[in-house]
Order: sequence, then C-alpha cells, then structure tokens
Amino acid sequence: MHHIPNLLCLLRIALAPWAAWLITRHDYRQAFYVFAVAAWSDFFDGLLARRMHWDSPVGAYLDPLADKFLMAVVYIALGISQAIPWWLVGLVFGRDLIILAGVGLLYKRVEQKKFSPSMAGKISTALQLLAVVLVLLVDAGYIWEPVRMMAVYAAAVGTVVSGLDYVRRGWLMMKGI
Repeated sequence: MHHIPNLLCLLRIALAPWAAWLITRHDYRQAFYVFAVAAWSDFFDGLLARRMHWDSPVGAYLDPLADKFLMAVVYIALGISQAIPWWLVGLVFGRDLIILAGVGLLYKRVEQKKFSPSMAGKISTALQLLAVVLVLLVDAGYIWEPVRMMAVYAAAVGTVVSGLDYVRRGWLMMKGI
C-alpha cells in the first residue's frame, strides 16, 4: 500500500505523452480529461504520502520529476498546436533552466544541498497548471476565448516573478545571508 503514491507518479508520467498526443491532434476535450486525471494524481499522491506517511526517498525524486515532465510535455504540445504562444513555452523552460543553473552553482560554491520551493514558485506552478486547464477548456469549447490570453499572461507574470524571486534567493544564499 505504501507504494501507491509512487504508482500515481508513474501514472502521471504515463499520461503526459497521451495528453500531448491528444493536444497535437486538436482533441482538446479528451486532452482535458487526461490532463485532469494526471493533475489529480499529483494531488492524491501528495495527500497519501503526507497523511498515510507513505512517503519514500524514491517518491521524493519521482514526484517533482513527474510534475515537471507532465508540464513540459503538455506545454510543448500546446505550443506545437498553437494553443499558447511559443514565447510562453520558452519563458517556462527558461525559468526552469535558470533555476537548475542556480542550483548547480549554489551546490558548487557554497555546498547548498537543500532547495525548498518558494511561495512565488508554488504560485507560479499553480498559474502554469491553471493556464493549461483554461486553455484546454477554451479549445474544447467549454469556456470563452478571451480567457486564453488572461491565462497566458497570468502564467507569464507568475513565471517571471518566481524566476526573479529564485534569482534573489540564490544571490542571498551565495552571499551567506
């Protein structure tokens, strides 16, 4: 039973290419449902790991990997299908690359090994997730078109703000503050 959170992470990884394939085929209704199941799997694996104490060292690595894989694959598919602008895809990937580079630098320079997500990072992730959901709902015909750009710009602002926040936090860690 204690492996259920890890199985849910693997389910999320397995659903990501399926969601992306549906998006690139412009089957946005089915893509929405597949993405929704994947997103809920993230909620439930975290809930079970915390509440039932079914967390594990494997899960500590697998969960963020599954999250990033799902978002990366879906954002690329949304870019390919022209459901979101490529500059947003680049912004999301660029922020993550800057964070990875910063983590590597901090590890090398000050041997920092623990990097907790910031509140700005959590909000950014939530806005990026919400943008996917809203764009899929727009393209599925469930909600009206102007929501797309609101979602895109909200995700962009959240991504930039969190990226700047991570750079600031990294700079303070380098300075020993």
